[in-house]
Amino acid sequence: MDSKEKFSNRVDSYVKYRPSYPDEAVDYLYDIAGVRSVSKISDIGSGTGILSKLLLERGSYVMAVEPNEAMRAAAEQELESYPNFQSIPGSAEATGLPDHSVEFIVCAQAFHWFDRCAAQAEFRRILQPGGKVILLWNSRLTSGTPFLEGYEQLLHTYGIDYQIVNHKNISRAVLLSFFKEGTMQEARFSMSQQFNFESLSGRLLSSSYSPVPGHPNYDPMMTELRKLFDRSNQDGMVSFDYETESYWGEL
Repeated sequence: MDSKEKFSNRVDSYVKYRPSYPDEAVDYLYDIAGVRSVSKISDIGSGTGILSKLLLERGSYVMAVEPNEAMRAAAEQELESYPNFQSIPGSAEATGLPDHSVEFIVCAQAFHWFDRCAAQAEFRRILQPGGKVILLWNSRLTSGTPFLEGYEQLLHTYGIDYQIVNHKNISRAVLLSFFKEGTMQEARFSMSQQFNFESLSGRLLSSSYSPVPGHPNYDPMMTELRKLFDRSNQDGMVSFDYETESYWGEL
């Protein structure tokens, strides 16, 4: 499946169960990275608008660029009341934005899907002089508790292409080579989600590498998820822990 279509059948789960970004991470963008309430920002690979909403709430002008029609429609429905919101059918490699039209580019949970060379050229075209790129991920922790370790093993066992599309395949060396030499800065923040079994199932099915009903891996995966939940939950809940990673700099 084309990477731009991978989430078309997962939009509902994505909207309901994917995490937002911690306040501290958004504060960091405005207090340290230089984003302002009057900034013109392009959120590229904007998906269902999770990060766009946080930027709009700060007053910034957001041009959300998303190639997937279903995800773009979900964002438009959620964010239509914000006067500073613009939705654009485009991609990281062909945004459709004018030359030198934005002060910042943000990419949340998306950079690992891009053709990096083509995206870098496009970003340079649309950024204003001195503009910056900010890459964000909510990186799920894979160790530290029996639940986190069991969930990671479940993905390795039943995930369709987990090892290939996992954003952790983007090394620090790749990130350093994307930015202008000497400009990349980074920060990390902690956050978590609390799930009962229904919401844990929804969170799993929001991932592109999770098999869907009808796939031979689906039923055994859900059986193992139930067993994992039953032995890991405390008072009917499990903790899905993340490290929010932020990388930013000039191109």
